[in-house]
Amino acid sequence: QDQVQYQVSVPVLKRMQEVLKQLMLEGETEHNSELKVLLCNVNSNLFKSKKQKTRHLLKICVYSKINDVCFIRSPLSLYDGVKMLELLADKIHLTTSSFINISVVGPALTFRIRQNEHNMTAAEVAAKAGKNFLESETGLKIVQTGVGERTDARGLPQVTRVSQGSSGTVITLVSMAVVGGVLVLAMAVACLRHYAQQVNNGKLGLGPEGGAETHFDYQDCMGGVNTSRVSSVSSQFSDGPQHSPSSTHSSTPSWSEEPAQSNMDISTGHMILAYMEDHLRNKDRLQKEWEALCSYQAEPSSVAVAQSADNMDKNRHAEALPYDHSRVKLKTDVNPNKQDYINASMLFDHDPRQPSYIATQGPLPHTVADFWQMVWENGCTVIVMMTALVEDGEKQCERYWPDEGSSLYHIYEVNLVSEHIWCKDFLVRSFYLKNVQTQETRTLTQFHLLSWPADGIPTSTRPLLDFRRKVNKCYRGRSCPIIVHCGDGTGRTGTYILIDMVLNRMAKGVKEIDIAATLEHIRDQRPGLVRTKDQFEFALTAVAEEVNAILKALPQ
Repeated sequence: QDQVQYQVSVPVLKRMQEVLKQLMLEGETEHNSELKVLLCNVNSNLFKSKKQKTRHLLKICVYSKINDVCFIRSPLSLYDGVKMLELLADKIHLTTSSFINISVVGPALTFRIRQNEHNMTAAEVAAKAGKNFLESETGLKIVQTGVGERTDARGLPQVTRVSQGSSGTVITLVSMAVVGGVLVLAMAVACLRHYAQQVNNGKLGLGPEGGAETHFDYQDCMGGVNTSRVSSVSSQFSDGPQHSPSSTHSSTPSWSEEPAQSNMDISTGHMILAYMEDHLRNKDRLQKEWEALCSYQAEPSSVAVAQSADNMDKNRHAEALPYDHSRVKLKTDVNPNKQDYINASMLFDHDPRQPSYIATQGPLPHTVADFWQMVWENGCTVIVMMTALVEDGEKQCERYWPDEGSSLYHIYEVNLVSEHIWCKDFLVRSFYLKNVQTQETRTLTQFHLLSWPADGIPTSTRPLLDFRRKVNKCYRGRSCPIIVHCGDGTGRTGTYILIDMVLNRMAKGVKEIDIAATLEHIRDQRPGLVRTKDQFEFALTAVAEEVNAILKALPQ
């Protein structure tokens, strides 16, 4: 029942309550006992939702307006919703980018209108929607179109009063739904028991790459964590906003004490640890090493493409640009602007044919579609976000995911499936990503670090190391690059990549580790990675602490 409460909103339960009471009033005595049982279950769920889920359910009415609503009688598929949107855009001479906060809510397609070249308002769009036109083009029966408030389902069509001749059919359907619910519950219990047995046996592993078992793949990624579920967002029922990092409903991950598994031998580990600690104690040596790094010049180092007139407005900062030879290239035939540029760089460890990371800036409002095109074309399944959207009053990153439900960015439909605050330092979001041209759907996970200050470094390496372990647990076994970004894609992005690359090399048994040389290696692929001496020192400290944790966990 707890699982169901996250997926069915209170307005739906209330509507079920009204319909059941109406059927009982109409004198369907033959099925009265079944109706009473179902009504008791609905009442029970409503009571529990009021008692236990108040904080979650109060988030339903955050958005005050839904600009255009097209209703049909049966649940609307995402494909039909997108098709209807494209037809509407073509009819009123707007682009699909004029529609934002697109959601398919049961039988309804809802969206908002952003400022557009024709200055069309929501009311004008609704007036021009053309019910007959949409019906003829889509084959769907449109019940109503119009502008409405986003309230507790008041805008949704009311269920038609059932005549005596058809009420038996409705009751049969309701009974079938009850039986179906019991079967689903039984299957869920069986799955949970199987899952618990896997955990107890220590055999739980990630699902196949890009596989269809999305839910269990995500649960495995987050497995072993005893947390409070802060938010769950689905495209059908939820209306919750993004949570504040200061939420009191968070918990400490049980995995925070566990070092990553490693093939590092004890003697190598002690040598590496002694080297790191010597560098950290000897400030003069550290200063000289940093000065040498600052004087290092990469070759080749052309950034001509990024500096071209067509692309300058796609860069958040003029001094944080990708090299021509290592920049990510988008496919022009599917790009909305027919261009291949995005401020992002491919970074590899040892094999140039197999990049390990994509270092990029936080998307700008007009590059969000390019960002999702990059995610799609490179098959990425993990995004590491190292910045808040706004820091000290300065925009660092455009929100490139929907607040709720789903949003369409050019041909990429992004559905926010869930959002969890795992501890005060970071949160995790799960997305479905769909290419509406090919109808292919993928899943990906975003790890959002909250505890790195805008100007400075964290007070402790512990949160970042815990964060990295969780990222790598989710990523393990994948062959696609991890996307890492902060505001400009250099300072915090470079520090995270440097730490991760060095520790991954150690885990593979590499005996000689030179962090300065590793930094030069990644700076050959994107300029400015690790911007300050403090960030470099922080990377050294993080590596030393992780090596120390690994040594403690190794058999002596």
